[in-house]
Amino acid sequence: MKIAIIGCRHNHIFSLYRWMKESGRVEFAGAYEADEPTRLAAEKSPGLSFPYASVEEVLADKTVDAVAIGDYYSIRGSHAIAALRAGKHVIADKPICTSLSELDEIEALSRERGLAVGAMLDMRCHKNVLAAKQLIEEGTLGRIHNIQFGGQHPLSYGTRPSWYFEEGKHGGVINDIAIHGIDLLTYLTGERVERINAARTYNAYATEVPHFLDCGQMMLTLTGGIGVLADVSYSAPTKLGYTSPFYWEFHIWGERGMLSFSYGTDGVTLYGMDAAAPVTVPPIAPGDTILDAFLDQVEGKPTRLSTAEVLAASRKTLEIQRLADESAH
Repeated sequence: MKIAIIGCRHNHIFSLYRWMKESGRVEFAGAYEADEPTRLAAEKSPGLSFPYASVEEVLADKTVDAVAIGDYYSIRGSHAIAALRAGKHVIADKPICTSLSELDEIEALSRERGLAVGAMLDMRCHKNVLAAKQLIEEGTLGRIHNIQFGGQHPLSYGTRPSWYFEEGKHGGVINDIAIHGIDLLTYLTGERVERINAARTYNAYATEVPHFLDCGQMMLTLTGGIGVLADVSYSAPTKLGYTSPFYWEFHIWGERGMLSFSYGTDGVTLYGMDAAAPVTVPPIAPGDTILDAFLDQVEGKPTRLSTAEVLAASRKTLEIQRLADESAH
């Protein structure tokens, strides 16, 4: 499997590149980056070369089977569409696009041409997510009724890439962050978002750029009647960064008890309905990466994350973002 990279504007692409080098299943074809400062910085990564002079040159390379997209958010959809038209499989950092019309075209091309679409929804491979999923599947919580999750990130204005705050390049905080949570709702419970009750975005912390709506909140109902409240704002204290105990935290209540975990904890805290004290359930080490899931999909093997799941999570998140956008204006 030979993969080329289009765009290195977000650091997540370097994690994908590392997985490519470590997997033993991928040959790296090279990368293209239009922004010269970004390319010069990325060239410092060992082995990351830039032999292509344009996106068109990447897509014309008949030896390339798939492209990995890490450009700024609002251009990703057009890259994905062009790649699918050229007969290439696509794996992208999330979000894969910023409009429902782009997603419609991506879905149609993928279906018509039998091409895989992957996304870096790598929280499916997180050790605590896997432990929580096992507990839920074993029926430990019984029927689930309530879920809260938070995906608060530091704003990091001045150090985060400047394109985030340029009008037309970001596409919305919900589409940027919440897609992980929306995907995990289905992955953990087997239910899907049935109704968007409310969604709001607003500017609170990025006062230098008032057009940038840095806070996002939503109220959802899943199939089965499960109620969901979520906040995915750029509100985390800057110096704590991603070490905050509130970075990607999930709380799930069922008829037999509740469980709680966050990205940085070591295990899942389980509160049985009749237990006098909580129990810490050990994490489960993942045996693969989200790149492996993509490669399995391409090869027709059972996969942890299918094209259909990527597209479903993307669509629902974009629908929530659209409602928030409508209420903001």
